[in-house]
Amino acid sequence: MTDEIKLGKGGEPRQQTTDPDKTMTSAQGTPMADDQNSLTAGPRGPGLLEDHLMREKIFHFDHERIPERVVHARGYGVHGHFELKEAIPELSCADIFQRAGEKTPTFTRFSTVAGSKGSPDVARDVRGFATKFYTNEGNWDLVGNNIPVFFIQDAIKFPDLIHSVKPAPDRGFPQAQSAHDNFWDFISLSPEAIHMAMWTMSDRAIPRSLRFMEGFGVHTFRLVNAEGKSHYVKFHWKPKQGMQSVVWNEALKINGADPDFHRRDMWDAIDMGDYPQWDLGIQVFDDDFADSFEFDILDATKLIPEEQVPVRIIGTLTLDNNVDNFFAETEQVAFCTQNIVRGIDFTNDPLLQGRNFSYLDTQIKRLGGPNFTHIPINAPKCPVRHFQQDGHMAMHNPKGRANYEPNSWGDDGGPRENPEIGFKSYPEQAEGQKLRTRSETFADHYSQARQFYISQTEVEQKHMADALTFELSKCEHEKIRLRMLSHLMNVHDKLASDVAEGLGVTDMPEAATPARKPITDLPASDALSILKNGPDSFKGRKLGLYLSDGADADTVEAIEKAFKDEGAVVAIVAPKIQGVTLSNGKTRASDEKINGGPSVLFDAVALVFAKDQVNTLAKDKPSKDFVSDAFAHAKFIAYNSPAMALLKAAGIGEDLDDGCLELGGSDSAEAFVKKCRKLRFWDREAVLQA
Repeated sequence: MTDEIKLGKGGEPRQQTTDPDKTMTSAQGTPMADDQNSLTAGPRGPGLLEDHLMREKIFHFDHERIPERVVHARGYGVHGHFELKEAIPELSCADIFQRAGEKTPTFTRFSTVAGSKGSPDVARDVRGFATKFYTNEGNWDLVGNNIPVFFIQDAIKFPDLIHSVKPAPDRGFPQAQSAHDNFWDFISLSPEAIHMAMWTMSDRAIPRSLRFMEGFGVHTFRLVNAEGKSHYVKFHWKPKQGMQSVVWNEALKINGADPDFHRRDMWDAIDMGDYPQWDLGIQVFDDDFADSFEFDILDATKLIPEEQVPVRIIGTLTLDNNVDNFFAETEQVAFCTQNIVRGIDFTNDPLLQGRNFSYLDTQIKRLGGPNFTHIPINAPKCPVRHFQQDGHMAMHNPKGRANYEPNSWGDDGGPRENPEIGFKSYPEQAEGQKLRTRSETFADHYSQARQFYISQTEVEQKHMADALTFELSKCEHEKIRLRMLSHLMNVHDKLASDVAEGLGVTDMPEAATPARKPITDLPASDALSILKNGPDSFKGRKLGLYLSDGADADTVEAIEKAFKDEGAVVAIVAPKIQGVTLSNGKTRASDEKINGGPSVLFDAVALVFAKDQVNTLAKDKPSKDFVSDAFAHAKFIAYNSPAMALLKAAGIGEDLDDGCLELGGSDSAEAFVKKCRKLRFWDREAVLQA
């Protein structure tokens, strides 16, 4: 047995043995010659159904949990609708894309990937972003993530990826975390995962809200028009609320203060009528672009920069209705990548091909049988006519004598196929030798990882280095830490040196040998940065307004008006949940008691105290934490003169900067709103970490 890694043609890792007693086998005892690649018709051809080894492996993996989803177990679903803004019949004959202004009902489920149903919302993780469109010609499921690439290139490796990040089988932990040896052992032995690892170590993996993140279809699909002409397409969701994330220390404290932070945020926003929206964009390109592009368009670990193929907005998704029952809708909804409609088709992406099998299989196991489409949340809203019958919990069976075709029963013979409007697969030519191999065009594992890193602001790059340092510091085995550093050296020298310094590594390893020489002159893509694409608005965000008894009523009123005019939420925080009595004698109810409403729950904070109350608050630990955390997390802080005593007691009174504003003048509330539109005062972070 050896830990030696050999690289396959596509740069995939191969750990091999010649010892029969150490040879991997299938569940039937068949020795495995290749556990890295599924069977395809040629290196870039479609997956073959006869691949019994891949099917057995994924089949067993899909049936490992009941009733919880194996992945994406912790999710949150919302009803809504999609409105087409621009018809695209020249690109697709899909009915949903034909009539501008038409609305299609939808159900969208957001989720984390690694954690169980009971795990916290703000874990560092990929977020699932899946939407079911109930179109006039059947259900279309766009099953994506908030990150445009994935860890692996071939679906046969999905069980290994998820096993590595899930709790270790011997000890049952850690939960909803990637900061451990198993995960980074797998990543460091799988260079294809390095690009995705850069994304999960970025702020994209700790979003402030499900409402404030992008979504991606990940794979390359096809659009096919009525004449049968095909174009390649990648799908994008662009949040109209803008993008925003939290910082790591903040995420840890949010998970302690409110493990349901993202769920509550979504529920509250919709409940109060602040409906989140995303524009649906498409990147459309042809074979000529695919042939000239630096990377393989079938490689799910690669993206296409928006500077090379702009995103064309064609419609808007609005989420406007919370579920009536969480289990009946959010838990029982069954998304399948195979659910496409006429005018949309698959490509030979080997990860997509495997997902098409896996998602259907896992829904059958999880929901008890093949009739899960009879469950209302999964049922199409268009007419359904077929001869499928019986099975566990069948709600609808064919009526009459005929349950087969062809038959001789005329008008009583049931439905018939329709070549004119029926689904037709794009007639792509596919032929080649049956092989377990990876296309050599998949072998570049570092170029886009580097491009992503250089596209970030300095603040975001620092967060990535800090995240990698934190995660790798949790790895007990030095060889894993050094192996990851060897990969980072192929991504960017500064990133590698920053992480090495954080870990205390002074003797750097040699850079990992790449399967293909990285491209080091790819330009930065501003679209890959969160901070370069800020909303410049505080709309949809939340201000924590901390009040004491006797707080100036005029100041409180001015703050509330200014932020509500902005479209923001103002939550009252007070020493007691019963609220406070303002200077005008009126009582204001509290939304949060100070020790249950820490500043991590808010996007900015304001302090309005009375002189005779502040000395007591300055001795209160939760009050001091409220302001010190807000300051440490680079949030904007407003305060009236008496509140300075608390700021000093918290140790930040002498360090106030341009992200802090003293309330006083008639226009100070509006001035504070203007500052808050930047969401964070990142200049402070550099000073605090100097």
